[in-house]
Amino acid sequence: MRLTDNQLIALFTDLLGVDNVVLFDRLIPNLHQRIVNSLTPDSLSPACVLYPQTIAELSKVIALTSENRLRVLPCGNATKLDWGGLVSRADVVISISKFNRVIEHCVGDLTVTVEAGVKYQDLQTVLAKAGQFLAINPPYRANATIGGILATASAGSLRHRYNSVRDMCLGIEFVRADGEVVKAGGRVVKNVAGYDLMKLLTGSYGTLGIVSKVTFRLYPLPEYTQIVVVTGTAETIAQAQQKIGASVLTPTACDLLSANAIADLGLGQGIGLVLQFASLKASVIEQCDRIAVLAKELNLEVQMLGTAEEFWELLEIMIWQEELRNSDQSEDDASMVCKLGILPSTSVSFLQECEQIFDEQSYYLQIHAGSGLGVLRLEDLQDLGAIALQIAKVRSIAESHSGFLTILEAPYELKFKANVWGYTGNAIDVMDKIRQQFDAQGLLSPDRMFSYSSKRSIPN
Repeated sequence: MRLTDNQLIALFTDLLGVDNVVLFDRLIPNLHQRIVNSLTPDSLSPACVLYPQTIAELSKVIALTSENRLRVLPCGNATKLDWGGLVSRADVVISISKFNRVIEHCVGDLTVTVEAGVKYQDLQTVLAKAGQFLAINPPYRANATIGGILATASAGSLRHRYNSVRDMCLGIEFVRADGEVVKAGGRVVKNVAGYDLMKLLTGSYGTLGIVSKVTFRLYPLPEYTQIVVVTGTAETIAQAQQKIGASVLTPTACDLLSANAIADLGLGQGIGLVLQFASLKASVIEQCDRIAVLAKELNLEVQMLGTAEEFWELLEIMIWQEELRNSDQSEDDASMVCKLGILPSTSVSFLQECEQIFDEQSYYLQIHAGSGLGVLRLEDLQDLGAIALQIAKVRSIAESHSGFLTILEAPYELKFKANVWGYTGNAIDVMDKIRQQFDAQGLLSPDRMFSYSSKRSIPN
């Protein structure tokens, strides 16, 4: 017999204590709404949010949910909880936000082991004291947890030089859907212990297990950092991108920004190429000088910006707009954020095609020139039907360039009706078979990796 909400709450209160079981209706508004936005419109509300504080508690909680066939929505601080597909139902939400300790920082080995609830910004503060840093710059970095970053594989612009979150992850500890604790990898860079489950869990959106501990490789903080922005026509920017890619220059970030993004940042007119150099001061200055010479040859405008940290903060505010997202948005403020990927060689032409599609629509577009990954933000969504058609066009263009488009954030109705992931059959069957091996009952974030547009319609 299925547990009632009162029985369920009592069961977990006995295990975790009253302070670590919060009724759903008593959550703070922002967390409450983020959870609602993560579930399908016809889903019942979860009974409560559970806050285990140790791996033993987390294991027991998951074992109980498995025993009682309770569906689980894992989360950290919920900054990206509503990204991607909608969860069909969650009886309980399990937060690892109280797993917030830095367990071991091996300065000499350039590695750190942390619990999954540690905030990204707090970790960087700790590492900076030893002259080191974790080489990713994800969105919502002030509140994003390490577990959430891993679950969504959000690396940011530094991927150009340091690769992805998967490449940073050396070891992992997570709890399976049956409550068993699994460990893989280790605490050293050269490690071959066991299966490479780190790569499998990265980007799994909480469908394969709940991560409790992660070990990352680190890098020394650079002596000097400089941002260079070159702007101009699509043709000249494409030439600059090609020349830089074929040169000995070593930017740590290389992003293409749409003309409206450049204009709103106050950086001039035309498409922009943003380069960050970070190394010894003499090396950075020399490389910036080479960019200035290249810009002059191609008749591009060039600007050397001040503090790199300030630029990335301004760009994050413009693209992600966390303050607006956490407020009560009206229909007039509705926005949408998509993740996309294309062949890097086609990134400039892709920008031009998007300019035509969104001619009368407010948008921003950022593409990491080295990887071809990017972020598209649409604002002031009025006609959701028209927006869906525009997104379908962009997705078609991305797929024609061997890429993809995934809807991360969007109005409830649009996400429920649209094909969120845009899978074309290339991986969905394999993904489902993997999920069944990890979670045969489908209790962790059920149906998140699938789209509902073909399964059901929005209830009246």
